[in-house]
Amino acid sequence: MFKRTGLRVTAAACCAAAFLATPASAGTGGPGAPGAGDPYFPEYGNGGYDVSHYDVRLRYEPRDDRLAGTTTIVAKPTQNLTAFNLDFALPVKSIRVNGSPSTFQQQGTELTVTPPAELPAGAEATFVVDYDGVPSSVEVGGISPWTRTSDGALAIGQPEISAWWFPGNDHPRDKATFDIAVDVPDGTEVLSNGVNTDTSALAGRTTWKWRTTKPTATYLAFLGIGQYAINTKTGAFEQPFVTAYADGLGEVEGAAKASVERTPEVLDFLAGLFGEYPFEAQGGVVPAEGLNFALENQTRPTYSPKFFQDGANTSVVVHENAHQWFGDSVSVDTWRDIWLNEGFASYAEWLWSEQQGTGTAQELFDHYYSTAPENSFWQVAPGEPGPDNIFSDAVYDRGALTLHALRNVIGEQALLDVVRTWVEDKRYSTGTVEDFITLTEQRSGEQLDEFFQVWLFTPGKPAATPENGIPASATRAGVIAPEAVAEIDATHRHVHDHH
Repeated sequence: MFKRTGLRVTAAACCAAAFLATPASAGTGGPGAPGAGDPYFPEYGNGGYDVSHYDVRLRYEPRDDRLAGTTTIVAKPTQNLTAFNLDFALPVKSIRVNGSPSTFQQQGTELTVTPPAELPAGAEATFVVDYDGVPSSVEVGGISPWTRTSDGALAIGQPEISAWWFPGNDHPRDKATFDIAVDVPDGTEVLSNGVNTDTSALAGRTTWKWRTTKPTATYLAFLGIGQYAINTKTGAFEQPFVTAYADGLGEVEGAAKASVERTPEVLDFLAGLFGEYPFEAQGGVVPAEGLNFALENQTRPTYSPKFFQDGANTSVVVHENAHQWFGDSVSVDTWRDIWLNEGFASYAEWLWSEQQGTGTAQELFDHYYSTAPENSFWQVAPGEPGPDNIFSDAVYDRGALTLHALRNVIGEQALLDVVRTWVEDKRYSTGTVEDFITLTEQRSGEQLDEFFQVWLFTPGKPAATPENGIPASATRAGVIAPEAVAEIDATHRHVHDHH
């Protein structure tokens, strides 16, 4: 991901996580927690239930950005629930729980629902929420991640976006499958995740239906609404390969297509490194306006046209598709663990360069180790960046440096074994930095506490020692930048544009 449109968290809010981190145990009646216990963003997500499926049905009017919707949530309480929270910002008309009208209160993105009867732990329940509003006009904490465009809208963001178009449990710990149907005026296209199961027209309007059958974090569900040329082909692994290019891309259209159309090739390369591709479809979307970053939307990364203003750029395509394994299939357990997403996606760019013959991973390591600025870059610890730095350059680039240094310490094959075991064991779930460190020590047979302490948790530039995985080549004067640096840097100019 390349831009955070998010809420800043105060020190006091972070401290509150200690209270929220302990959910009520199954078998005790009471309200579900109003947060998932994330130390960086305590209000994100909710406790007391687990969602298995979202059915999101929308009617959208591009002319005034009005969104009317009905979302049905299939969930299972993990405790006896007298009340529960959903994350949602738009005005709510009504809520039914198991078919019965329920009372609710709404403050910011916290929607508190009180059903007429206690929900027993373990018994499947349905929550049906009807709503109607103008997403671009709704601000919470000074932000509105929904983007209105001249011909539609984009619902794309990290770590928050879903609350502006469907109610849910907005934290990567609670993944679910999705059916998404959007009714729009004829001539307007709608992109979302997974496979397009139906497109039907009636009385001047068209309904687009999309389905994703693999567990998906709420922020990775997306919408692109507007004027697009949509193409479906057969991609890697004989899967549907869906691309969409907005009208009005102008002079970047050719470069965008020359990049995104290589997605099947990129996925084939990444699967050779990381193991089986975890999803049922693939593709990419390039809107013409409203987006200044790229995001790894599950099965369908979305790219700002800025990435292609200097020509074709496969580096960003590699980055976003590496996230299908690191971030989408295996998600962060809390947002503190963001290095597991961004460090691996950035290192995948280096491995692609190595395979393409435009610079080895070691050459790229030498370049970035020797040129990264001392006074800022090295002061952020990727394993504990803090809520204001989860998308810092250091999380991406020092994260990639860490992985290559680890490769130098334990060996290439050992690192591949760790990575493949990680994505297999954690598929469709979440992981922590500590989980990864433990697995690495188990699979490599080496004690690596000091290595990870230096690279992930200690501000300052790691010393150039063999124990830190830094060869003499990284400290020589006049290190020459490999060819891939230009494209990687062109990518990361926008990757790190967080403001």
